[in-house]
Amino acid sequence: MKLDEIIFIDSLPTLDLHGFDSNYAVIKINEFINDNYIMRNKNIVIVHGIGDGIIRRVTQDTLRLNKKVKDFKIFSMNVGCTIIELNIN
Repeated sequence: MKLDEIIFIDSLPTLDLHGFDSNYAVIKINEFINDNYIMRNKNIVIVHGIGDGIIRRVTQDTLRLNKKVKDFKIFSMNVGCTIIELNIN
C-alpha cells in the first residue's frame, strides 16, 4: 500500500515520542524501525507531536539516514504523525 492510500493508522505499529529528548528519540526510532523490519511490517507510524517541531525534525533526519526506510511523509489527517514505508522486498 502506498503512503498516499493510507487513511486509517490505528492498526499500524506506532511509536509515540511524546516526552522524549532528541537523543533518546533517535535511539528509539532506529530500534522501532529495526524491530518492524524484522517482523516485515511494511508500514509504521511515528507520533512526534506538533510543538516546536524539534522532535519532528529529528524524526525526519533519522528516517532519511536509515537505509531500511523506503519513504515517509507527514500524515495528512494528523500533522503530528509521520507514516513510514519500510524497504521490505
